[in-house]
Amino acid sequence: MTALPGKPRTVGPAGPRAFYTRLKRAWDRPLTAYYIVLGGSLLITVLGLVMVYSASQIKALQSGLAPSYFFRKQLLAAVLGGGLMVLATKLPVRAHRALAYPLMAGSVFLMCLVQVPGIGVAVNGNQNWISLGGPFQLQPSEFGKLALVLWGADLLARKQERRLLAQWKHLLVPLIPAAFLLLGLIMLGGDMGTAIILTAILFGLLWLAGAPTRLFVGVLAAAGAIGALLIKTSANRMSRLACIGATDPGPGDQCWQAVHGIYALASGGFFGSGLGASMEKWGELPEPHTDFIFAITGEELGLAGTLSVLALFAALGYAGIRVAGRTEDPFVRYAAGGVTTWITAQAVVNIGAVLGLLPIAGVPLPLFSYGGSALLPTMFAVGLLIAFARDEPAARAALAMRQPVFARMPAGVRRKTMRRRVKKRPSGER
Repeated sequence: MTALPGKPRTVGPAGPRAFYTRLKRAWDRPLTAYYIVLGGSLLITVLGLVMVYSASQIKALQSGLAPSYFFRKQLLAAVLGGGLMVLATKLPVRAHRALAYPLMAGSVFLMCLVQVPGIGVAVNGNQNWISLGGPFQLQPSEFGKLALVLWGADLLARKQERRLLAQWKHLLVPLIPAAFLLLGLIMLGGDMGTAIILTAILFGLLWLAGAPTRLFVGVLAAAGAIGALLIKTSANRMSRLACIGATDPGPGDQCWQAVHGIYALASGGFFGSGLGASMEKWGELPEPHTDFIFAITGEELGLAGTLSVLALFAALGYAGIRVAGRTEDPFVRYAAGGVTTWITAQAVVNIGAVLGLLPIAGVPLPLFSYGGSALLPTMFAVGLLIAFARDEPAARAALAMRQPVFARMPAGVRRKTMRRRVKKRPSGER
């Protein structure tokens, strides 16, 4: 079979090779990471709002509330988070660094207040909330993640500028003690899930700082031993560990949530039962709009919906790694790597629990699950990634080239041009 005259041949080995070349060229463009972070985070947030509305209606009715109660609260948090994201994109790097220490001190202070009787509030057995009055509550540990990222990035960047990271004591102190302070305050409230994510952020920062393998393995072994001790001494955590891969609720229905999460995913098929048509959210699956919203997504949108969510998180993680790898600013590298570790690790822990591959840790799906305390700092962190991606030298040049010629002129030249234009206008047009 011969190709038609005047048309390039697209079949055979040249077709896939040419497609791969075009795809690779597209991935290597200066603004790729910027558009992926911006577009991917907005798509995840919007899809999360849709699924919160669908998954929370029955829960709201069972609680005697309006069907759209949880959706309206999440929409308000998304609007506020959008403002924080825009603010993060506008602030210069020096402002991000200046924000690190007040945010760290404020997070520690609020996490101490959680343990004060009359101020701290227990939710699902975990003492990690502060009541703000009415239906609004705050979870300070969520802001502790952002605080550790910014404070740890600034600390490591300062030490790298002074060439101190080659010494173990400067690599570990005060990063490890501060991280363990946050972990201790979190574990006082019994929140093992948030402690896991905070530990992942710590390891991400150490890895980016070039920690030696022996040191990395030693810290990992110590954290693993402490985690194993905490799990072993808690019957609730041991029961969660026993529910990995469970296909039966077991004695006392201890694996009810894990099993019904699998039921929801299995009944969705390829395209799902339809938006709003979930059966598991009718009182069968606990926390359908928070920790197990991914299961409701699989039931209503099917395999196509869950794969789309996974693809968006994978793209967001790729873009974050690219931003961290292409910058020459050490603070930007540590902060971008810390944010990427935070979002991807939390997504893996949440989705792994829903799939029955990991124990249920009680962490929400970032940008997707219901919860304003989790959404606000996460959207600010995404704003950091957007700002860092836009500030790459090649990205700045590409964005400048897309502006009109008049906007790219220096301010003095613009003023002179405007004066000349005014003088050339007829007197009646002035």
